[in-house]
Amino acid sequence: MLQRVNPGHKALADYRSIIHRELYEELQELAGRLRGARVLHVNATSFGGGVAEILYTLVPLALDAGLEVEWAIMFGAEPFFNVTKRFHNALQGADYELTIEDRAIYEEYNRRTARALAESGEEWDIVFIHDPQPALVREFSGGLREGTRWIWRCHIDTSTPNRQVLDYLWPYIADYDAQVYTMREYTPPGVELPGLTLIPPAIDPLSPKNMALSRDDASYIVSQFGVDTGRPFLLQVSRFDPWKDPLGVIDVYRMVREEVPEVQLVLVGSMAHDDPEGWDYWYKTVNYAGGDPDIFLFSNLTNVGAIEVNAFQSLADVVIQKSIREGFGLVVSEALWKARPVVASRVGGIPMQITSGGGILIDTIPEAAAACAKLLSDPDFAREMGRRGKEHVRANFLTPRLLRDELRLFAKLLGV
Repeated sequence: MLQRVNPGHKALADYRSIIHRELYEELQELAGRLRGARVLHVNATSFGGGVAEILYTLVPLALDAGLEVEWAIMFGAEPFFNVTKRFHNALQGADYELTIEDRAIYEEYNRRTARALAESGEEWDIVFIHDPQPALVREFSGGLREGTRWIWRCHIDTSTPNRQVLDYLWPYIADYDAQVYTMREYTPPGVELPGLTLIPPAIDPLSPKNMALSRDDASYIVSQFGVDTGRPFLLQVSRFDPWKDPLGVIDVYRMVREEVPEVQLVLVGSMAHDDPEGWDYWYKTVNYAGGDPDIFLFSNLTNVGAIEVNAFQSLADVVIQKSIREGFGLVVSEALWKARPVVASRVGGIPMQITSGGGILIDTIPEAAAACAKLLSDPDFAREMGRRGKEHVRANFLTPRLLRDELRLFAKLLGV
């Protein structure tokens, strides 16, 4: 029996005052057409990572809309997850030699998951498979009823894949009724995508990380960490790794400080006890900061959770996202939703989130520094930028839009 996840309860009506009326009305219309449709989401874990975070919002909202939705976790163990971690990296371009042993492990856990689905006796209109881990479940699920529609969602950038892994997986993925990608640029070159559907991710505006905080509450929280809320500060929220370039952010801060001497820098990231590379880069960043009392480094291990991230983002004078390489970078939408001016690299999905007047895209450290200095010296300009950015996120990157896009796909596949 597969582990089922209880995603809690959410009400679509709670978002009505946040999203545009036309979107809410279309959601109601789609819900009427799909009422009673049975949908099963399958992924590898119920905690950690963006997929679980998205499903904890999407599943209860779809339930509230009248669909019969469940979320199951596939069978897995350490040997399987070691293999799928290598698959994950390989699909993003890492070197990897696919062995017969790795294929056997991967196929065995997909076969077990498919067998459990078939033996449950349950019938599904839609089975929604997330990422490479359970990608072969459809291949081994001969016991499910004819007429079930299968969707495979890829949450990663596969534009420069390891061809050996891609050539192995792709015949199975191509058999799905739909292949969902974040953006066309993330699809692998030279393969057929018979059911390609583009659906960008989104943030939940009512989650603890994104819900409205008063300025007083945000100031109180931020001040507890020693940051002077009476002085401006720059902020980057990202993992401590070279692709997020925290050292480059420090360089930006140092250039900005030449024009705005009172500026501070806050770097917030998520750390894991079992991630030695992350800790190496944390210490590298600490050393690069050189004991500057106006540079602050925080993480989940220094009591910075969702509410604290919210407070830092809500209060920052400028939010930076100086990624060298990026997936989609929803942290940008998080900051824009809080009406903060954002200075971000022109990589990955970031340009989709920043439109003209709603943020500043940069390619170099001097460009980033000049943009930050401009925003700090011109509060009216910064305020208008924040307003435009928030409205762009409202229209394009909130969870109800993501739900709408998925319901549209369900309706298309089911012919309703």
